Amino acid sequence: MPQSLTLDEISVLLVWTAIAIYALAFIAYAVDLSKRSALAVSARDTRDARVREPQLVAAGGRTEIGEAPAAPARAAGEITSSARPRYVWARIGTSLTVLAFLFHVAGDVTRGIAAERVPWSNMYEFSLTGTMLIVAVYLAVLFRYDLRFLGSFITGLVVLLLGGATLAFYVEIVPLMDPLKSVWLVIHVFVASLGTAFFALAFALSVLQLMQARRERKSVLAAADASGAGEAAQVRTGPRFLRTLPGSDSLESLAYRFAIIGFILWTFTLIAGSIWANDAWGRFWGFDTKEVWTFVIWVLYAGYIHARATRGWRGTRSAWLSIIGFAAVMFNFTIVNMFFKGLHVYSGLS
Repeated sequence: MPQSLTLDEISVLLVWTAIAIYALAFIAYAVDLSKRSALAVSARDTRDARVREPQLVAAGGRTEIGEAPAAPARAAGEITSSARPRYVWARIGTSLTVLAFLFHVAGDVTRGIAAERVPWSNMYEFSLTGTMLIVAVYLAVLFRYDLRFLGSFITGLVVLLLGGATLAFYVEIVPLMDPLKSVWLVIHVFVASLGTAFFALAFALSVLQLMQARRERKSVLAAADASGAGEAAQVRTGPRFLRTLPGSDSLESLAYRFAIIGFILWTFTLIAGSIWANDAWGRFWGFDTKEVWTFVIWVLYAGYIHARATRGWRGTRSAWLSIIGFAAVMFNFTIVNMFFKGLHVYSGLS
């Protein structure tokens, strides 16, 4: 008779199933972006046709080119579900993401049951739980804001991080090291993972903000160049799907909100880590590599929040600070854990 699978093997099978479904969701979201591009082109052609439509003018009965009234602009910061049409492929992508998330949760829970502890004591388990929280935050936010245009970015990121971690970081279940046998393992690491999830959303929005701001600048220049030509210049200002997304100011505002939540959670992470260090090693701070990088991340996001609150640093420069902050988070998780020596060597890798 074939040997039955262990809980850990079932967990790995569930995780790979989740990765496959996340990949399908990524494809559906990518199709949605292409459909948005087609929709933007169609809307532009319709608008141009209205602009060029001859209209009879009462004075003298002459025929002139009249412009149709412009559609009202969407209010800044308005990214609610009711403000957007229900894109079919986006809904398919979201449904697949929910299904993958359920498999993801099942894989995380079965790993914890098999280990008889919380499933985030090494790099593989932290990746498993951290990516799960990224998707959880994304799906929860959809009830408030229509961020399905981020779907391809979020699912693509999860496929890369979770797939890479399963291939490179997977380790067999082993007993906890003595310093990890603490209630702070539950609190400190979970809050850090949740903060990282909010930073990931802020990062995605900041990338789109830069793209949208570049498109808006090109659009303004194109309009200025065509102001005396009598018709709009056909200038490529960037990916067409950007025309169906909120403006750069709205994207920046939402990224700022997520970054603030992540910063609050990261502040708690820094404080909780110091308390845990005192319990484990008898000192609150020892300039260990992991401690230093956790503080560096805190400083970067504090700088981003301060820059965003200062009008002179809104826009492109503050967006780059958000991106650099998330890059530091990824560096702290991967490079610092794998190649730097210190007391926080809990990657589980030999």
